[in-house]
Amino acid sequence: MGKPTGFIELQRVPDCYEKADSRVTHYREFTPHLSDADAKTQGARCMDCGIPFCNNGCPVNNIIPDWNDLVYRGKWREAIGVLHSTNNFPEFTSRICPAPCEEACTLNIPHTPVGIKSIERAIIDKAGENGWVVPQPPVRKTGKKVAVVGSGPAGMAAAQQLARVGHDVTVYEKNDRIGGLLRYGIPDFKLDKRLIDWRMAQMKAEGVKFVTSTMVTDAVLPTGIINDAKKTISPEQLQKKFDAVILSGGSEAPRDLPIPGRDLAGVHFALEFLIPQNKEVSGGKKNPINVKGKHVLVIGGGDTGSDCVGTSNRHGAASITQIELMPRPPEQENGPLVWPYWPLKMRTSSSHNEGCERDWSIGTKEFIGENGKLTAVKAVRLEWTGGKMSEVPGSEFEIRADYVFLAMGFLNPVSGVLDAFGVAKDGRNNAKAETEGKGAYATNVKGVFAAGDMRRGQSLVVWAIREGRQCARAVDEFLMGSSTLPR
Repeated sequence: MGKPTGFIELQRVPDCYEKADSRVTHYREFTPHLSDADAKTQGARCMDCGIPFCNNGCPVNNIIPDWNDLVYRGKWREAIGVLHSTNNFPEFTSRICPAPCEEACTLNIPHTPVGIKSIERAIIDKAGENGWVVPQPPVRKTGKKVAVVGSGPAGMAAAQQLARVGHDVTVYEKNDRIGGLLRYGIPDFKLDKRLIDWRMAQMKAEGVKFVTSTMVTDAVLPTGIINDAKKTISPEQLQKKFDAVILSGGSEAPRDLPIPGRDLAGVHFALEFLIPQNKEVSGGKKNPINVKGKHVLVIGGGDTGSDCVGTSNRHGAASITQIELMPRPPEQENGPLVWPYWPLKMRTSSSHNEGCERDWSIGTKEFIGENGKLTAVKAVRLEWTGGKMSEVPGSEFEIRADYVFLAMGFLNPVSGVLDAFGVAKDGRNNAKAETEGKGAYATNVKGVFAAGDMRRGQSLVVWAIREGRQCARAVDEFLMGSSTLPR
């Protein structure tokens, strides 16, 4: 690599955040990208490790050592070329991916890993600032038409890949703007939505068409799923009009908590709070849920729960508590034992650092209220033995709460869409489709493919991009007999 002894001589450059008391007053991103000098330092720490496990730790198999070295040498334009060769949207992954590549970094065994994610962001931000991200329209058109249902990262990646090899691609989205949960599920302080618009403009110039506020099928959506559709289109219409269809919607059905008091005012699914807030930030109507001066309880310890914490802090909540069913993870993993795999360890987000009480091994027993409104939650402490939980006798207690946000994950995609197409499902009610061999990403319905959360279930943005890219190649092979798209 660029500096063979860099990993010995140089320290990891930590992320720089705007101070918490300042950033909670707005919804803008608050983490600046690295300076050229700091990016060079980070790149210099990349070891000549022989086998770069970071490549396989990354679901899109980013060629990380190569662009680390290019950044170290100041060859930024070459670096964005290498980065884009595996990842359509590094502006998304460098902001919201949890960076499994860094956990797989060889330097992570005894020390701290290379700041891969921050280098990735420095590359794409510099490329954007210098006008290096330009449309790549196809050299020739194939005459084939592909419909993509769902405009999240899987759908966007598939659409861009297929448009670049000459297919006419139309993306259908039930909400009023493109981006799926990138747009409405992730707060603006984590992902500036102008980045989605920027990438969408590139895709339009490459020939992709976007149709919003359109629901495929007239199926009734379960509670908790936002739907801005003003019109519908049937699967039969899509299959008649297009040569192939890709189902790439999200895994949107939220996990509920059907305990006494669930119908009290103040108990909401997380996205019932987050989506209206994102719409308000983008200039839409005010969020009907306002937790200013209120006591907030978030149930669920993942990213969605963290987003509820950060948004509640910006509202000015009186208190925020987040509880988790599982035990408190260790502060530090046993690196040599678990490396290069994703470790279970304590993770604290920037939202937590803005103000939040956290507790683990907590079971929720009942929502308590007066006059139909939530006032508290009855909970109990849990004991975990051999992977099984039991309640600790006499440990029941109450948590004051005016609002509860259920952030316990998502179960499956909208079944009505899959049923309308006649697509077979797996044991978790996702679209059933293999990812390897002949017929990869193809469902049991000829010409209908599935990718992303629609196929694999709730997952990371980087997995969605991977599946979108791989599905695009499978569709191209189906239409043309062979494909030049990367696997």
